[in-house]
Amino acid sequence: MACRPCAHSIIAFSINILNLSFMTDFLKQPWPWYVAGPLIGLTVPALLILGNKSFGISSSLRHICAACIPANIPFFKYAWKKEAWNLLFVAGIFLGGIIAAAFLSNPGPVALNPALAAELSQYGINDYTHLVPQDIFSWHSLLTLRGFLVMVAGGFLVGFGARYAGGCTSGHAIMGLSTLQLPSLVATICFMAGGFLMANLVLPFLLSL
Repeated sequence: MACRPCAHSIIAFSINILNLSFMTDFLKQPWPWYVAGPLIGLTVPALLILGNKSFGISSSLRHICAACIPANIPFFKYAWKKEAWNLLFVAGIFLGGIIAAAFLSNPGPVALNPALAAELSQYGINDYTHLVPQDIFSWHSLLTLRGFLVMVAGGFLVGFGARYAGGCTSGHAIMGLSTLQLPSLVATICFMAGGFLMANLVLPFLLSL
């Protein structure tokens, strides 16, 4: 009879290990759109209900500059401390990305459509062992014309475009459309049109360099 509690503890521990293993395997798999999409969408009412806050990511860069740059620039002179929650929100995204990459990443190569893999191989892109192809996104590729245009020039244009449009895809396509903002509808249409043009016309040219 003295061993029965031990047996129960071992069984309970084994069940917990199995459940943890199942949960870990589940988290390592790509989530379908009907799970990930609603979770992202529910961020909007959650922020509105909890603190009457607007969902957005690109504005955090302005808050960081306003907090760190000791310059008399009117664009950075505002009560940025009231938006400190946004910095914490972005920090949580960053920390979550680190945790996911370190503990929940799938060790297998990224699965691509065979037609897409064949097209990319024409541009010398064959490494799918990371979330992004190392043939483009790496320190070695940064020193090439193609890598510089994609990472540096592309990153600058993304940041400039987000500020010029008054928000990024999260601020306009998610938050703005949810609150029926006409400027956000126009911005989202431009985002989509720019994405189609980039994917079909500009990107093939850049990859061929």
